[in-house]
Amino acid sequence: MSVVIRQPGVVLTDHLFQVPLDHGAPDGERIEVYAREVVAAGQEGRELPWLLYLQGGPGGRAARPVGRDSWLDRALKDYRVLLLDQRGTGRSTPATRQTLPSRGGAAAQAEYLAHFRADSIVRDAELIRRALLGDRGRWSLLGQSFGGFCTLTYLSLAPEGLREALITGGLAGLRSSAADVYRAAYPRVARKNAAHYARYPRDVEAVQRIAEHLLAAPAALPGGGTLTVEAFQALGLMLGTGSGSDLLHYLLEDAWIGGARGPELSDTFLAGVQAKLSFADGPLYAVLHEPIYGQRSVDPGPTGWAAERVRSEFPEFDAAKALADGSPVRLTGEMIYPWMFETDPSLRPLRETAELLAQRTDWPDLYAPEVLAANEVPMVAAVYHDDMYVDTADSLATADAVRAVRTWVTDEWEHDGLRVSDGRVLDRLIRMARGEA
Repeated sequence: MSVVIRQPGVVLTDHLFQVPLDHGAPDGERIEVYAREVVAAGQEGRELPWLLYLQGGPGGRAARPVGRDSWLDRALKDYRVLLLDQRGTGRSTPATRQTLPSRGGAAAQAEYLAHFRADSIVRDAELIRRALLGDRGRWSLLGQSFGGFCTLTYLSLAPEGLREALITGGLAGLRSSAADVYRAAYPRVARKNAAHYARYPRDVEAVQRIAEHLLAAPAALPGGGTLTVEAFQALGLMLGTGSGSDLLHYLLEDAWIGGARGPELSDTFLAGVQAKLSFADGPLYAVLHEPIYGQRSVDPGPTGWAAERVRSEFPEFDAAKALADGSPVRLTGEMIYPWMFETDPSLRPLRETAELLAQRTDWPDLYAPEVLAANEVPMVAAVYHDDMYVDTADSLATADAVRAVRTWVTDEWEHDGLRVSDGRVLDRLIRMARGEA
């Protein structure tokens, strides 16, 4: 029986669905997928169109609403919203260091997780759509970041389920391999570093000082992790959001404290770093981050830790070299490296599993370019100028390759525009879809 909860301005209803682990074997093992229905208070009995929200990630659970917060306030004026905990996340059957050992060894875990990419998420959504709306019902789709990748897969596999598609920061390159993605990413991250140091010039020296210290003696994090210089550089992930540069600056302000034996990295700083770097609340983000780009028709080989391989082509991200040259130490971005499965306690038990996935070959295709070229589902997409996480050139090339797409290219917002714009990004997309903007 569904549980109904009332919050100020909204009514929340829990839904739990049984879906096949492998949609190619529908009579085999089943897992649970959770979704939360959100409707404006007083509108529960109305026949409202449904809006399915697909979260960024991979491996991120859907947002937990508190009333009509963030973009939900705008969405609830027109839709009944479904927030999906994509398989393996949130209240869906979890996939973490604690649960995966029940599958068996690393090989069994890797085989299991091979079913957690966008194609499986879309097929889950299709079963849920039919359960809630009936076979002939169609819903609108809002995809943020990785959710936009899933939207392109949805349009490839089951466009008949969609009445319209809205994408924010998530038009993936249809023919980009994992190596292509990171080869394009490092220069964008370098530009974000330059912008940060231009905004906060004193942070050049602050980062150099911390990096030099960590090269000599990696620090212990409060959660049991290890802060190496490479892990410290991974804080550059913050630079792709609207307020990320400012938050990074304030984190660096707290770096040092006077200890009994002289200056040392402060507990406040280390706790803040721990909060930013730990994958404890989303390990699938690390484990599946490169496999989400695997497509046999693009590259039949393994993704093979592409971010690590490609990094050698960009020596400016070598902290030791930068320190020796007296150059600014560049922080990295949305890259997953094999050493993370050593420094992060929540990932250590998954190291061999991640390695097997990194070496897996012949990943099924996620996009059907010929289907997308004939697409009839209206689609609008916000493309953020010089988005650090998703290559703008890839996004615009995909927009050219998919029929019935309108794009809004903007530098007013960064990648988190949907979340931080108080509904303005979503409102613009809705008006575009209706031909009002």
